[in-house]
Amino acid sequence: MQFGLFPTDIRTVPPKTNGTVNKLDANDKQFHDWYRFVLSFPPHLVRNYFERFGLKPGQTVLDPFCGTGTTLVEAKLHGISSIGIEANSMAHFASSVKVDWSVDPDGLIKHSSLVGKLAQKALMSKNGLVFRKLPEEAHSLLLKDSISPLPLHKSLVLLEQLYGEANLVFQRHEKLALAKALVSSISNLHFGPEVGVRRSKKVDAPVVENWLYEVKSIATDLRNVRLPLAPSTVHHSDSRQISTLLRPNSIDAVFTSPPYPNEKDYSRATRLELVMLGFISSKEELRTLKKGLLRSNTRNVYKGDNDDAWVAENIAVQSIAAEIEERRIALGKTSGFEKLYGKVTKLYFGGMARHLAELRPFLKPGAYLGYVVGDQASYLQVMIHTGQLLADIAQSLGYRVVSIDLFRTRLSTTTRKQMREEIVVLQWPGNY
Repeated sequence: MQFGLFPTDIRTVPPKTNGTVNKLDANDKQFHDWYRFVLSFPPHLVRNYFERFGLKPGQTVLDPFCGTGTTLVEAKLHGISSIGIEANSMAHFASSVKVDWSVDPDGLIKHSSLVGKLAQKALMSKNGLVFRKLPEEAHSLLLKDSISPLPLHKSLVLLEQLYGEANLVFQRHEKLALAKALVSSISNLHFGPEVGVRRSKKVDAPVVENWLYEVKSIATDLRNVRLPLAPSTVHHSDSRQISTLLRPNSIDAVFTSPPYPNEKDYSRATRLELVMLGFISSKEELRTLKKGLLRSNTRNVYKGDNDDAWVAENIAVQSIAAEIEERRIALGKTSGFEKLYGKVTKLYFGGMARHLAELRPFLKPGAYLGYVVGDQASYLQVMIHTGQLLADIAQSLGYRVVSIDLFRTRLSTTTRKQMREEIVVLQWPGNY
């Protein structure tokens, strides 16, 4: 890999098309569109950095915050081995299914058609007239009115048939198809960019038909698979604790997008699917899930958290935390969440420092790393230049800061100002 691939600083270069640069291109829907976060970075961005990093078949790329698997799918499409790490149960499930192309598409269609017929028959029976409901505690975890009673009933009947006619070869892809249908066409959810509930609720929805449509989309993509395929492994784990997951000196490159320090509860975006597919059914299970996530909001800060120790001597992070606390006091903000704003800022950057420190033994000398992050001003409108802070932390840990590339700008809903999204490009020299 050559140092000359990158400029030393291109902060003044504007994005090519700011309004569309983060969108999924029509020709990129294969595999990627099985299920994805609305704010996932686009496949074309991953391809661009694969090329700039000089990645080739036989090498291995790591995505330690792999979300719904954009980096992993692109790696597989290009014959590059990949490893993903994801703490959110639903996202981990989605990414692991999206890189499993071993399923026979005709068998998948045949089995799902059987399940669909059984579900329709059950819905038309007398028992089908009695509405199925989630257990009370599980239902309480959902965003209020995120799914109406009749679509919920139909979805639960479909799940009942899916489990009753279980075929372990096809079940994971069928469940992911339901997750996609739930979000896109069955529920009352909308994303813009925050997850929310539509004012106009869907009284009914063609649940089985919409699910079968998503299954057919998956089968169509599987028919285009060409062998051999590069291996892809997805770990359900915390990216701050990776010592047991990777082999030393085995990673050629990293491309990822960690959570931003933006007071967003990332578990909300997948709450409906987490509950419906059985990943969580109680507040305690939700709490356990959140504990495995990087601390990026006050709703997943817990007693005993100590990642802030990693940035105890970082003057810039400490100054921002102090400014946030001063602003809170000046504005008379006294709620429990507001008192945590300064703390969570230190926990976030401390968690990233911990992650970068733990990652070092597993990187090959000369390995490039790309971290997609965004500036924030949500903590009482105190500006947080995430990319620059992350670059400074990485440099203190022995990484070489290659560049901070402008990806796009976005309008902050809090300040109405343009916020920068950037790719922090690092290189591991091979010693620390």
